This record gives sequence, structure tokens and C-alpha cells, in this order.
Amino acid sequence: MSERDIMEYDVVTVGAGPAGLAFAIRLKQLKPELSVCVIEKASAVGAQILSGAVIEPEPLNELLPEWGKNPPPVCVPVTKDEFWFLRDAQRAIKSPLTPPQMHNHGNYIVSLGAMCAWLAPQAEALGVEIYPGFAAAEPLYGDGGAVCGVRIGDMGVAKDGSHKAGYTQGIDIHARLTVLAEGCRGSLSKQLIAKFALDKDSDPQTYGIGIKELWQLPPGRAEAGKVMHTLGWPLNTQTHGGSFLYHLDTDRAAVGFVARLDHPHPLFR
Repeated sequence: MSERDIMEYDVVTVGAGPAGLAFAIRLKQLKPELSVCVIEKASAVGAQILSGAVIEPEPLNELLPEWGKNPPPVCVPVTKDEFWFLRDAQRAIKSPLTPPQMHNHGNYIVSLGAMCAWLAPQAEALGVEIYPGFAAAEPLYGDGGAVCGVRIGDMGVAKDGSHKAGYTQGIDIHARLTVLAEGCRGSLSKQLIAKFALDKDSDPQTYGIGIKELWQLPPGRAEAGKVMHTLGWPLNTQTHGGSFLYHLDTDRAAVGFVARLDHPHPLFR
């Protein structure tokens, strides 16, 4: 095995999601002299972020005050909130009141994937280096046991561990500071949580599972800016979750369903 190539930075961020990119942008704004890189396992920034979302604009206003002059490609101001209880596949009751935590006046409906693809060039304009297609395989540790970077996984490895014809050895990225922005089930995060017992005396994380589709509706069917959330069917009263319907522009709608994974039966029965 040949010695691995090494890249050195002041800061390496694992994950080019909203948090990782926002962190890199803010860091370069505060300390432009630092060398900062962001690695992303997907082939393109935003390619593995499927969520539709309603976001509050205040953090974005502070991070990029002029963002409204060149907004993300999917960015629809919320115009209406509705909250429904689904009794079954045919019957639903619209709540006369929207719960306070569901109020979205002043917020925006976005595609997080499109937003990350839009944030990436904002970061690069400040000098952040972004490398899609670089999947971090493990943390690196210095002589004192502290994290000192990450190792990029080898490419071209067969299931049995043998090297294919296109085998390429991964590189090591060394940094004074390593930031993990992998999401809720990041592979490096899980390794470090176990190694340093970061979850000791802490509440366990709560996980959910969700699906989402983007629908193209017939002309005139969508109401741009309308946000709908539901409770009830098809879940039983012991299972926490619900669905959402976000009306975008050009008669498109993001439709999704989320349920917590603490239910007693995997089929929700």
C-alpha cells in the first residue's frame, strides 16, 4: 500500500448541506485568511438532499443580507397556513385554528437540495473549496488522540475487498479543526460518538422516517405559497407523525409523510 496523499487546511467540513455550507460561509466572512474546504459524498452538492422545507429567513438575512436580489431557484413566500385532521381516506376536518408552531407568516417554501446548490457558489466566491464526490470514511487522530482530519474512502473496491481495475486510493485531509455536518446518521459522527462517549448522560436522539414526492399538478390546481399540515390517518393514535403539502410555483406541490420510529409495529398496525 503506497503512502496516501495529504491535503492540509485550517478547517475541513464534512457535508455540504445547509449547516455545513452556512458554517463555511460564516467562517470565511469572519476570518477570510483561513483555508476552508467542504467535502460532500454526493456527486453534486444538493444531490442527496430531497427534503422540501419551510424556512425562516432571519438566519439567511444575517448570513447573506443581499440574498433576496438573487434568491434560490425554488423560493416561494408562504401565503396561507392550513391544519387538517384526517379521519380516514375520505374524511377530513379542517382546524379553525392553526397551532402557533405551525404559523409560517414571513417564511419561505424551498427545496433544500436547490438551496444547497445555490449556497455552494456563495461559499466558493469567498474562497471555500468544495469537493463533491469525496466520501469521508473515517476520522484521523493526532498524537494526543484528538481528531486532526478525515480520510477519504478508497474507490474501486469490490465487495470482497479486492481492488478493481479502476482502484484509487483515498487521500487524507489534515486540518486544525474538523467540523461534522453529516446529518442525523452520519457515519463519522457515529464513530466519534462511540469513541468519546458523547452520548453519555444524554437523552437519546429521536428518529423518524419520511417520504416526499414532487407533483406537477394540472394548471390552476396549485395555490403558490399555501402550506398544509395534517395529523391522523393513516397513523393510529399511538404513532406520532403526519403529512405535509407545500404549494410551489408553476403548479407544483411537494407532498410528504413523516412518522417517528418509536411506534410498536413496523406496519403501523
